[in-house]
Amino acid sequence: MQKIVVPLLICLSFLLSAGCVYKAGLAQGNLLKQEDLEQVEIGMTRNQIRFLLGTPMIDDPFHRDRWDYIYFLRIGRKPATAKRWVSIHFEEGAVTQIEKELELNPNL
Repeated sequence: MQKIVVPLLICLSFLLSAGCVYKAGLAQGNLLKQEDLEQVEIGMTRNQIRFLLGTPMIDDPFHRDRWDYIYFLRIGRKPATAKRWVSIHFEEGAVTQIEKELELNPNL
């Protein structure tokens, strides 16, 4: 009987511990501070925007006059706790439109 109980308890402990796997937080994109976003104005150049906000997350070859800054943070297995998407449109090298607080996919 003891020969069966000890291996059974060992197997059971392995199975229980397998469900307790740590999953690290995941942060992707450009973390943008609100104070930096408030400094962005119509008419600024690409270099000024890059200095304030950094390199854009998405460099779309089909939309060269639009920079997208996307950020989301997921901690563990929970849904994203922080999400932000900002698009900046350019015309002839100067900012013409700033779209803040665009909606990201809720399933992130």
